[in-house]
Amino acid sequence: MAHSHSHTHDSHNPSQHSNSQRLLIAFLVTAAFMALEIVGGLLSGSLALLADAGHMFTDAAALLVALMAVRFARRAPDTRHTFGLLRLTTLAAFVNALALLVITGIIVWEAIARFITPQPVAGGAMLGIAVAGLVANLLSFWILHRGSDEKNMNVRAAALHVLGDVLGSVGAIVAALVILWTGWTPIDPILSILVSCLVLRSAWRLLKESMNELLEGAPRAVDVDQLRRRLLREIPEARDVHHVHLWLVGEKPVMTLHIQVIPPHNHDALLASIHDYLKQHYQIAHATVQLEYQSCSGKDCSLNAGDVTPHAHGHSH
Repeated sequence: MAHSHSHTHDSHNPSQHSNSQRLLIAFLVTAAFMALEIVGGLLSGSLALLADAGHMFTDAAALLVALMAVRFARRAPDTRHTFGLLRLTTLAAFVNALALLVITGIIVWEAIARFITPQPVAGGAMLGIAVAGLVANLLSFWILHRGSDEKNMNVRAAALHVLGDVLGSVGAIVAALVILWTGWTPIDPILSILVSCLVLRSAWRLLKESMNELLEGAPRAVDVDQLRRRLLREIPEARDVHHVHLWLVGEKPVMTLHIQVIPPHNHDALLASIHDYLKQHYQIAHATVQLEYQSCSGKDCSLNAGDVTPHAHGHSH
């Protein structure tokens, strides 16, 4: 049998430095105006501003996680952290998601209380701060969106978060105008609940994705059964694919698998073709492949998504 692995490390990619700078600026702008909306919401009595601040928190969290991912991707692994520190981004995302769920619950609870006992709202101050928040969101989006030829997945995802937050700022502006023109303060808790639904949606998605990675689940975009079938179809020497493990480390897919093959005429060329296939079709740049010349006889030889309960990645034969 034979065993090989390949992986890449882009610690000196110039585009990563540019991504890092844009993410840092956008994070500072978003965090600063989030703080302004919190203070403004407390001073004006506007729950919609506080809800929009919660939505901006989702953006600040997304920007921070993306920034951490870019920074940690430039750090070389060591003997203690053999994958580097990329998993810290997942842990940060998980903590942020839990915090967002708590914030959303508090805002909704307060909104219900305000329906029962209406509170005065300073519409003028609320409008000024909401407009400033909208400008901050547009500025952050512009910073992230320029230089699109070198944006990576983290930057694109962060830009979409910021663009979505524009809705929260627009909602706060609408609430402020209604209060100024009509004096109808219930619009404030109504729009705060609507914005909270956006926060809840983002937080729930972030919680599911981060938990899937922390539990070492396979990327949702990859069908492991289909991957096995395609390897058998595309690699002529392959007879069986088993002991397949696929998980994520800081959004980077990592894989181990055993392949029973006909003894190859050129061992290195066969390994190279398997690695190239995984990288080109599934963007798996770090794969550990074990070639076997005899059929697998263990009880878990058919291990793949949906067959039996997965076990730990570490195993020996």
